[in-house]
Amino acid sequence: MCRTILFLTITLLSSLFSTEVSGRILSDASDKKLQVRDTAISLSEVAVVAQLKQKNDLRLEPLSSSVLKMGNIERRQISSLNDFSYYTPNLYIPDYGSKITSSIYVRGLGSRIDNPAVGLYVDKIPYLNKNGFDSDLWDIMRMEVLRGPQSTLYGRNTIGGIINIHTLSPMVYQGTRFSVGYGNGNSLNIKGSTYWKPGEKWAFSVGGNYYSTDGFFDNEYDGSDCDWMKGGSGRFRLVFKPGSRLTIDNSFIAGRVEQGGYTYSLYDAESGTTAPVSYNDLCGYERTTISNGLSVNYEMDRYLLSSVTSWQYLDDCMTLDQDFTPKRMFTLQQAQNEHTVTQDIVLKRNGENKRWQWLSGLTLFYKSMKMAAPVRFKQDGINELILANINKGIHTVFPNDDILFQEDEFDIFSNFKAPVFGAAVYHQSEYKVGRFAFTAGLRIDYEHSQLDYDSNSSLSYKFTLTMQQFKAFRTQLKGKEKRDYIEPLPKFAVQYSLKDYGNLYVSVARGFKAGGYNTQMFSDILQNQMQTDMMADLGVYFDNAGIAGYTVGEVITYKPEYSWNYELGGHFNLWGGRLRADAALFYIDCTDQQLTIFPSGKTTGRMMTNAGRTRSLGGELSLNARVASGLDMGLSYGYTDARFVKYNSGIADYKGKHVPYVPKNTLSATANYTLYKLGNFLDKLSFRAGYNGVGEIYWNEANDMKQKFYSLVNGSVYAQKGLFSLEFWGKNLTGTDYNAFYFVSVGNTFFSKGKPAQYGVTLSVEF
Repeated sequence: MCRTILFLTITLLSSLFSTEVSGRILSDASDKKLQVRDTAISLSEVAVVAQLKQKNDLRLEPLSSSVLKMGNIERRQISSLNDFSYYTPNLYIPDYGSKITSSIYVRGLGSRIDNPAVGLYVDKIPYLNKNGFDSDLWDIMRMEVLRGPQSTLYGRNTIGGIINIHTLSPMVYQGTRFSVGYGNGNSLNIKGSTYWKPGEKWAFSVGGNYYSTDGFFDNEYDGSDCDWMKGGSGRFRLVFKPGSRLTIDNSFIAGRVEQGGYTYSLYDAESGTTAPVSYNDLCGYERTTISNGLSVNYEMDRYLLSSVTSWQYLDDCMTLDQDFTPKRMFTLQQAQNEHTVTQDIVLKRNGENKRWQWLSGLTLFYKSMKMAAPVRFKQDGINELILANINKGIHTVFPNDDILFQEDEFDIFSNFKAPVFGAAVYHQSEYKVGRFAFTAGLRIDYEHSQLDYDSNSSLSYKFTLTMQQFKAFRTQLKGKEKRDYIEPLPKFAVQYSLKDYGNLYVSVARGFKAGGYNTQMFSDILQNQMQTDMMADLGVYFDNAGIAGYTVGEVITYKPEYSWNYELGGHFNLWGGRLRADAALFYIDCTDQQLTIFPSGKTTGRMMTNAGRTRSLGGELSLNARVASGLDMGLSYGYTDARFVKYNSGIADYKGKHVPYVPKNTLSATANYTLYKLGNFLDKLSFRAGYNGVGEIYWNEANDMKQKFYSLVNGSVYAQKGLFSLEFWGKNLTGTDYNAFYFVSVGNTFFSKGKPAQYGVTLSVEF
């Protein structure tokens, strides 16, 4: 323990001079292929990562951003968005459940289910369904986070910001990369890719990866691996540049994952203890994704015209023992099939040094989603959740008689169709006057959403007072809901240049997050309808206070979420560029914030609701510095205080309480030391030490349960000789025990533990 504290103290103190500017784009063996040195990295990135709507250097924009480059991404073993979030202030993406649960929180905004608060773009292709966010990351050239509302340029569901991911382009790198890694938990990871440029006008790449793991948690009920996983993905990219003006870039990606997951442990509030994972029914998730994105850029003398067209296909299925106990209660199987088509056209003025810079755009999208979500009730669930409620009401009139079901198991079927269409026009201008730059933008968003639902169930019942035989009975809810929105989304900013020392800025922007439909509540709604219809079928009427009273009209829809983000910040260059500092202060006024809640009683679903009003305030600080030759260090810190200003659930008033699931502090510190040309033995030897801290996190609106601030230590040793490299790495090396997630099901409280210590070795070759 003392050694851990000493290590953390040294790391944090040294990080006051920290950096992220270390490292080349690839290993030294790739320098000749890229024809770039450390001093020209930015030139290479302009060729690979030309921005569609932002400046190529995000630090020249009036916004708060974080960037990780390829060397840092690979050395830190970043293979998912969860890993990436540890190095970004005020960004929190917990790793729990499965790859369907891509919950993202930033600056007090976020949600567990349905629409995300942060947009995701991969090679300019938007991912509109958060079920596909947690995908494989390999050969990533650059990752960016833009914090604060980006709704003016990007539209819906970017109320908290966007994440941009740029993959390696075959136009600037040619060669073959292969790596194989193995770690504890019987974890295997294989990646391979090749990049070719047969001529000056075109280039292509093809690659893929495969991974598998037995996981780190066991199901005590049968001793099976709980969080096992296997999957992979493939990518083909073709870039065609027939002349100096036209560039055509097409990227095709396909992925598949199968996994267990859902390491949920029952919590005993009286003893304060958490039981081991133990449930009797199958849990798992599988997903197939396919996407194709076509980007076309045409550069004129004064203007740049860009078009991005994409098609995405997602087919997934989640299977749950939804009570997560050894009881025979109920299970859920939720299967989705979705097609999404998007089109974005941008016209902007060429030349970043012009006094007046502007861009205008048109966005269209259509998403067609079909979902089947049958819930199977088993014997314990029938007795405790349905018959207990019915007979409680019956006994108020007939104390000695009961309703009985013939079936030991029965299904509640729920089928949904949810088409969504959207269109938007937007414009943003920047005008420079001396050292000042004034930015103003406006987007008009239109969205139409619809839900067609058909929920039904059949069973046989009898009333012991009047019926000798069981009687077939069927209940059905069928209908349609639809919504239309027209949203103005403005943005204003003023920036002051400090010349070589950086800039200061102040900005105001409106954010928008789409509303939706609570499909996960239909099982509870139909249970209530079934009980009501059954009583009507018997001709029995009484006070049904004992029955969970959920109707379609009360819970089916929830409203959009809106925010105003007020921000003051700056980007600074000190010590001749050896130290870079980025800082921001923000205040967010949010109305109708969407919250995931667990209805009281022994309900089986969860639902999204709108809090009256919340506010978030806080700040971010990043320090990046090259301390000495070969020594780079970095520090990033984010603070968020998110509270309810107005929210009364009808049961309690939560004014002044912290918004749940939002960490108050996020902290990251890194130190990298590299030695070059160690005689004939090694070309390169690197040591990396890192620290991540998160917390505290309140788990519910009452703020009576929370995760305290916790610390994770990681590190690696990387050695390279010629074409080969070997890396030993570790995450959570001190084995910190912490909770990553909390939820309630059937009146029981559950936690999901964070992953224990992970370590492994990776062998790579590049030629």
